[in-house]
Amino acid sequence: MISLQRLWVCGGRILLYCLLGSLWETGALQIHYSIPEEMEKGSFVGDIAKDLGLEPRKLSELGARIVSGGKQHFALNVRSGSLVTADRIDREKICLGISSCLLNVELLMEGKVKIYGIEVEVTDINDNAPRFRTDEVEIKINENAAPGIRFGLPSARDPDVGVNSLQSYQLSQSNHFSLNVLSGIDGVKYPELVLERGLDREEESVHLLLLKASDGGNPGLSGTARIRVLVLDANDNAPVFTQSEYRVSVPENVPKGTLLLRVNATDSDEGVNGEVTYSFRNIDDKASEIFQLDSRTGELLLVESLDYEESKIYEMEIQGQDGGGLLTSAKVLVRVLDVNDNAPEVTVTSFTSSVPENSPPGTVIALLKVHDQDSGDNGRVKCYIPDHLPFKLEKSYANYYSLVIDRALDREQISMYNVTVTATDQGTPPLSTDTHIPLRVEDTNDNPPSFGQTSYSAYISENNARGSSIYSVTASDPDTEENARLTYSISDYILHGDSVSSYISINSETGVLYALRSFDYEQFRDLQLQITAKDGGDPPLSTNVSLTLFILDQNDNAPEILYPTFPTDGSTGVELAPRSAESGYLVTKVVAVDEDSGQNAWLSYRLQKATEPGLFSVGLHTGEIRTTRAFLDKDSLKQNLVVAVTDNGEPPLSATISVTVVVADSIPEILSDLSSLKTSVHLEDASLTLYLVIAVAVVSSLFFVFIIVLLVIKLRYWRNSQLLQSSNGQLGNIPPSHFVGLDGVQAFLQTYSQEVSLTMDSRKSQLLFPQPNYADTLISQQSCEKKEPLLIPEDSRFSARDPALISVSFLHLINNYLISSLSAVWFSF
Repeated sequence: MISLQRLWVCGGRILLYCLLGSLWETGALQIHYSIPEEMEKGSFVGDIAKDLGLEPRKLSELGARIVSGGKQHFALNVRSGSLVTADRIDREKICLGISSCLLNVELLMEGKVKIYGIEVEVTDINDNAPRFRTDEVEIKINENAAPGIRFGLPSARDPDVGVNSLQSYQLSQSNHFSLNVLSGIDGVKYPELVLERGLDREEESVHLLLLKASDGGNPGLSGTARIRVLVLDANDNAPVFTQSEYRVSVPENVPKGTLLLRVNATDSDEGVNGEVTYSFRNIDDKASEIFQLDSRTGELLLVESLDYEESKIYEMEIQGQDGGGLLTSAKVLVRVLDVNDNAPEVTVTSFTSSVPENSPPGTVIALLKVHDQDSGDNGRVKCYIPDHLPFKLEKSYANYYSLVIDRALDREQISMYNVTVTATDQGTPPLSTDTHIPLRVEDTNDNPPSFGQTSYSAYISENNARGSSIYSVTASDPDTEENARLTYSISDYILHGDSVSSYISINSETGVLYALRSFDYEQFRDLQLQITAKDGGDPPLSTNVSLTLFILDQNDNAPEILYPTFPTDGSTGVELAPRSAESGYLVTKVVAVDEDSGQNAWLSYRLQKATEPGLFSVGLHTGEIRTTRAFLDKDSLKQNLVVAVTDNGEPPLSATISVTVVVADSIPEILSDLSSLKTSVHLEDASLTLYLVIAVAVVSSLFFVFIIVLLVIKLRYWRNSQLLQSSNGQLGNIPPSHFVGLDGVQAFLQTYSQEVSLTMDSRKSQLLFPQPNYADTLISQQSCEKKEPLLIPEDSRFSARDPALISVSFLHLINNYLISSLSAVWFSF
């Protein structure tokens, strides 16, 4: 049995040597040492640093360590760079029955992520003497046994190998017996006792012999067993087995109590001499614990579980003995078949718990060792990881695998991996083992900040409070820690002569914008800002976004009345309306503007107060003052109107204007009405009146001279236009007024109407020069401010009872009449 086992071991060793040879040819480094067994702990085995071509301190710097699985028989002395024994090595415990005891050691260089194979051969010393299983053996031999009959003797066991193992047997001197030694298929020697001469029980019933087993060590060791031969009475037929050798193959997972085989021996004798009993003859201690033989039936039963990884074959000898003491024997071989009952074992010898997300492909994450105790397909293991992971497994040395990065990592997508390495054998059914390797992806600053929108717009009312929060922008950064810590800033530029930073500030941490000034919608209506978000990475990344800040109008400007204008002396302007005016007659128009916008600038007009209620109306949106009925004789000559202009803001703002309307059909009537206000004329003022008439005549003469000059200019420009039209035709289609620049004069004359400003109170009466009426034309505030009424100097005014008042009024009415006539003449051209 042992010989067969050694053959199997030798075959496995030959396969291993072939594999190691192929690895050596491909560049794998294999170091070989040889030491004797039973060396003291810490004994020197080999100089690793020297054999690797390194300094001893390099081993420590490279993180050299032994990663072999199972019990560690060797240790690494990093100071001396040598391999030493970790304990006392007993070769017989480790390599029992194996001729060449080789121990493999894997040396890992952490710094290089590289494995070196070390092979240590433990040589045998002669530390075990041959030993028989029993110290005394009893053999019964019938007295009529024929010479030459053989009887099996117990075999000695010597765990040593080579010359130190069992080499020979010697039998003590005997006249009836000799010793014959047989060799099994595995080289194991089996002693047999050979009957040389016939026995005579009556002469000698018991023969005592001594069997000695010796090894070939130096010095040699030996063991002995006593043999007691009992001479029995005649039994001339020995039992005979049906087979000289029984063989059976069973899987290792057969249950206890299973019947493996039945041996059978027959004896031709009758009675007790024909009854055969069965027993083990040669069996080792381990096999005797696993198998049980029924002495009567010859059934071989399994009493303990089989383990292919522990022993692959069991060899034993069974003897059959009849009642007369005759013996026969047969060999039994029990071959254990491997069953896939061991899942692969995965050992993580080295791994990194975290890697930066910008690690290049090929970076080693972990080093794994895979082992399966089964054999054949049951021991062939394949390793794989899920396909969707950015990693791959690469086979490095022997049964070592490297887990490396296969493609780029992105922490923002996956920040933590739990890599499951599955090792599966090729047995039926296959067994697998999952090993989980956690891996954290460290952040790098590879993402700039991002805003939720490409641009922002915000609205703020004018007249805002200084320092108030007006808007908030927020950016996000998928990175972490400092790479995601954002700061905000505003790009500066000049706006209306000032820096934008004097208008707006931003909180660098929160992105909240604050107004540093109170905005005025009438100054500017929007503000363009560029906001920058920058992270705290190295180097930092930034992103810009535009923000448009719109200023909303508030009703902070009251309407401003452009026409009629307020006289500078505090008097009230006068509008003329004929008595013959029908209902709906346009008397004048109130023109107002509002600096606000939108509904805050929507103006409405209403008549707030009137001398004759119901006589006049004001257009709600136009501001036109029209008559609502015809004038009656009882209506007052002078009508005082108060017009209010209100905007549509909240709250609304308003302005008022007082308009005086004088009702008269013609100038004589006005004069008559004015003269009727005086009941008497003082004759002593006649000279003063004369002077006034002379002054009026002079003014009228100057006015006629001005008219003549205008006519000459008009004729001159008309003549030039005719010449231009007759020249080349290039300017023939352009109106002459475009050259002479008289459009303003035409508009002035077309819209002009007579206006008399008359103010009377209890103490004085003042006549103003007529002004143009802009009821149908909207004029600017500046133009209205320049066109103030020409007032009579304070020192030339007359009292209400002065007769000169009538002359002055008449003078001004004449001038107004002449201007109207001039307008008619001008348009006739």
